[in-house]
Amino acid sequence: MYKIESIEDAKALEDCELGVSEWITINQERINQFANATGDDQWIHVDSSRAKNELPDGKTIAHGYLTLSLIPTLTRNFIEVAGLSQVINFGCNKVRFYSTVNEGDKVRARGTLLQARKRGSMIQLLSKISVEVEGGKKPACVVEMLVLLVMK
Repeated sequence: MYKIESIEDAKALEDCELGVSEWITINQERINQFANATGDDQWIHVDSSRAKNELPDGKTIAHGYLTLSLIPTLTRNFIEVAGLSQVINFGCNKVRFYSTVNEGDKVRARGTLLQARKRGSMIQLLSKISVEVEGGKKPACVVEMLVLLVMK
């Protein structure tokens, strides 16, 4: 885990891989909970019986936005920030979904810091995060994420 205490520390990490997370399994319960929370209950996500008969792998497919929403959990141990008041999700510059995540798949995140900037009393980090599927040839999701580190 990298430690950031100043903008200089953050800038020194530009173009560095910050970490690779542990694998987590995407089960049907998680997919169903996401469908309930978002109202996206398309059958490819929630109907295991139909998926078994009609989808190529015979399994439901996790929502792309479920995959994206796991990034904070997957990357939370990549950096430690001293004197941190809060972390603010500032948005995404680019999000692409390159492959599916099926029910039962394991995913992990890999992060690289692209840029660190001073923004008032905050530090703005731009990172490239790839969500990989165990055994997959392409990442499920690649995103450029912006976060603001609000210092005390």
